[in-house]
Amino acid sequence: QSQLVESGGGLVNTGGSLRLACAASGFSLYHRTIGWFRQPPGQDREEVACLGGNDDSTIYADSVKGRFTISRDDAKNTIYLQMNSLKPEDTGVYYCAAHCSVAYVNAFASWGQGTQVTVSS
Repeated sequence: QSQLVESGGGLVNTGGSLRLACAASGFSLYHRTIGWFRQPPGQDREEVACLGGNDDSTIYADSVKGRFTISRDDAKNTIYLQMNSLKPEDTGVYYCAAHCSVAYVNAFASWGQGTQVTVSS
């Protein structure tokens, strides 16, 4: 069974850092496009970062540019999201998926359990 499992969330103070992990089982992340998403409390799910499958190009939401970094470790079959200079507005449940569009995943795939990130002010 193919699945992605998110981990690494937690409670951190403003300005702190966390590294989220997205581990794949049942399939390889090599050359796969992977996206990180988040759902703030009471809000819709939104795209945060995308890692292209062919050239490892990256795209970030304006709100996280310069603070978050998406990367892959093929040996561990895992995608990471390094989050620095965290702000209270980064609070939410973070998800990964083998696509970079919320709409696509909603329509054609499924979401995992996610990992909770809480940034205290």
